[in-house]
Amino acid sequence: MNLSTGELVTRASYKHDILFRIINIHNDTVLLHGEDIRLEADAHVEDLEKVEERDLEKRRKSIKEKEDYSYRLFRQDYQLMKEKREYESTAGYHQPTNYFQIPARVLHLDGDRLYLKKCIDLYQRIGLQVHGVHLNEKEMSLEIGSLVKKIQPDIIVITGHDAFSRNNGDKNDIRAYRHSKYFAETVREARKVIPNLDQLVIFAGACQSHFESLIRAGANFASSPSRINIHALDPVYIAAKIAYTPFMDKVGVYDALRNTLTGDKGLGGVETRGLLRTGMPYIDQSN
Repeated sequence: MNLSTGELVTRASYKHDILFRIINIHNDTVLLHGEDIRLEADAHVEDLEKVEERDLEKRRKSIKEKEDYSYRLFRQDYQLMKEKREYESTAGYHQPTNYFQIPARVLHLDGDRLYLKKCIDLYQRIGLQVHGVHLNEKEMSLEIGSLVKKIQPDIIVITGHDAFSRNNGDKNDIRAYRHSKYFAETVREARKVIPNLDQLVIFAGACQSHFESLIRAGANFASSPSRINIHALDPVYIAAKIAYTPFMDKVGVYDALRNTLTGDKGLGGVETRGLLRTGMPYIDQSN
C-alpha cells in the first residue's frame, strides 16, 4: 500500500478506533498524530488502512457534534458568570451597567501546527486574547523563559502530543512517556520566572501524559490522571474558565473540567483563583 505524509489512516490492530494523520514515514515505520486527540504513535505500514471518504465524513460529523456540545456548555456557563458579574458590579440594582474588564492574556505553546490553528480559532470565538507559538515539544523549555518575559501572559498552555509506552517502563516512570518530561521541564522554567500559581496559571500535557510530574513541576492543571487520550481543544476550555472567572473567586477543579470533552479521567488540577478583573465606570472616549 502506498502511503504519503498528510494522509488520514486508522490502525487495524486497534480496531480502527482513532483517526490519525501521517507525519513521517521511515522504512516500514510510520509516525502518526491523532487528528482530533493529542496522541502520538508509531505503526507498521501493514497495520494501517486509509480512511474512505464516507467513513471520514461520519467520523468528522461525530467529532463536530461533541465539539459543538462542549462549546454550548461553555457559552451557558459564560452567560451565568456574566450575569453574576453584572449583578455584583451594580450592587444588585437594576440600572445600566457601565463596567469595564481587564482580560487575561494567554500564551499557547503547541507541538502541532494544525492543532494550534484550531485552538486559536476557538480562543477568538470565545473572545480571549492569545499569542500562539508552534514549537517542537523538545524545544519548549528553551524558549518559555524569554516568551514569558516578552509577552507577560496570565495563562500559559503547554501542549502538543504525548504517549505512554509500556515497553519503556511502568506508568510511574516519566521516561516511559514521549514528551511528558519536556512538558514538565517547560513548566519548571516558566515557574522560575513567575513562581506564584495564582499570578501565572499553567496548563500542561497532552494524551496520556504523566499527570503527577506536571503538577509537581508547578502546573495548575494537567493531563492525564488516568493516562487516557484528551481532545485537542480541552486546554482551551480550561484556560477560558480561568480567564472568565473573577479574581476574587476560586475555580474548583470540577468546575474547570465540566466543559471539556474529556473530563476528570483525562484532566485534573488544583484549586486556582480566577483572573478576570472588573472595574467601573466605563468611559466612552468616542463621545
